[in-house]
Amino acid sequence: MDKLVILAETGSDITKEVAEAYGIELVPMHVSFGSEAKDDGTFPAEEIYGYYERTGTLPKTSGCVPEDFTKIFGEIREKYPETRILYLAYSAVTTCSYQSAQIAIDTGHVEGVTCVDTKQVSAGQYAVVVKMAKLLREHPEWTPEEAAKQAARLSGQVKMCFVPDTLEFLRAGGRVSNAAALAGSLLKLHPCIEILDGYLQATKKFRGNMGKIAPKLVKEYIAGQKLSLDEIYLIWAPGLLSDTMKAAEKAAYECGVKKITWVQTGGVITCHGGPGAFGIVGFSQQI
Repeated sequence: MDKLVILAETGSDITKEVAEAYGIELVPMHVSFGSEAKDDGTFPAEEIYGYYERTGTLPKTSGCVPEDFTKIFGEIREKYPETRILYLAYSAVTTCSYQSAQIAIDTGHVEGVTCVDTKQVSAGQYAVVVKMAKLLREHPEWTPEEAAKQAARLSGQVKMCFVPDTLEFLRAGGRVSNAAALAGSLLKLHPCIEILDGYLQATKKFRGNMGKIAPKLVKEYIAGQKLSLDEIYLIWAPGLLSDTMKAAEKAAYECGVKKITWVQTGGVITCHGGPGAFGIVGFSQQI
């Protein structure tokens, strides 16, 4: 049986250490600071905050281009000549990455690549990819088709939401109006953004500071989505206070959660959520 290697974008916020531990390959998404483009994952997210403070302009994010995939396909095949590739993609409706992979496959006549749109972003994609890496270790006999079927099933079970601490980055990115951002700031309103069928959609609002919102969100989301208590993923953006993180952990353990994995936002999702954002991901047990 040929080796099956998982490929995902850096926008999954999987660290190099985790990728190496599970044999996951990462292809870079990109963040542009004016005329300078950087690969996501090669710089600290705090650089985004600094650039915005200096220029008043939010860095722009972009997906992987076909050349990124051509390069990574070649690197994988060089390391594992007989390998087959399972590409678990960042939500295709939010970025060009999935389409770029298809272009690279078609133009380069690349064989042995199976593509699955996870319809997830950031820690949601992280959860699918790492879970699949674990399952492939348990089931090395799976064919690419069997693995793709399992990945699609897991993707449908993943539930993710996050709450920005400030609406400033959403305003700067044109996702909310100046008036809405001002009203949100004055009333201390924070939109809860869920990933629904691949799209980022604001579904409700929380009022107050993140120290109160984070534990409330954890308890409500675990119960409302009937998340598995075996493990949840908590998302944090630089700027989130340690006391808030501790309160969120406490709330999760009070719900009966057995394991918590913290996922720090990388460059792509940080441009959307801004400093101090918080979120939660888990696998729903609902049938």
